[in-house]
Amino acid sequence: MSGQTLGPGPRTRVRRLAAKASYDATVIDAILDEARLCHVAAVVRGSARVVPTLHAREGRTLYLHGSRSNAVLKAVAASGEACVTVTLYDGLRLARSGFESSIAYRSVVLFGAARVVDDDEEKSRILEMFIDAILPGRASEVRPMSEPERRLTLVIAVSIDEASAKVSAGPTDDEGEDLDLPIWSGTVPARLAFGEPIPDTNGAMAAGRIGLPSSVLRLWEP
Repeated sequence: MSGQTLGPGPRTRVRRLAAKASYDATVIDAILDEARLCHVAAVVRGSARVVPTLHAREGRTLYLHGSRSNAVLKAVAASGEACVTVTLYDGLRLARSGFESSIAYRSVVLFGAARVVDDDEEKSRILEMFIDAILPGRASEVRPMSEPERRLTLVIAVSIDEASAKVSAGPTDDEGEDLDLPIWSGTVPARLAFGEPIPDTNGAMAAGRIGLPSSVLRLWEP
């Protein structure tokens, strides 16, 4: 345990199945870092919207990025606050009844102040960090971002002010009277797996002389 807590707060206190909750910063950070994408919520022209996007964490700040025309991210920037969620799907928890069956998961809900990253040096550094957050080592393998590309990209910094994690794992929660029923019960783990890379066939790749880079080899090895 880190000793640092991010709740419970008025917006993140877990009330349903509260025993599954954690407000420990170490638990929350680990889930945020492992999650491949997040969902961001905002009110756009009076209507609730949610959009999936990529994220990267640095300390107590979560960075979001997308097109400057993205309505949800623009609404987050205008409101000055963000609500972000992530979920890791870990498998099935199959009980002896449909009611007690569920999925195994780890999730985080966080709230925090949001600001647009306008400083060119900070923005360039964060965008490179994004590349390595998605695929470690890839930033050094690709060409630098151009100035037009940088201008077209909106980067938002969200302060992780209040957050909660919820973890569902372990044996199923069958009712006592169901335990002797002749029904299979247990867990079925699930994990994200990368398949064999498929090379591009355009430009220099068409000659077939460019091997897999180190970043990709770390994801998949024959």
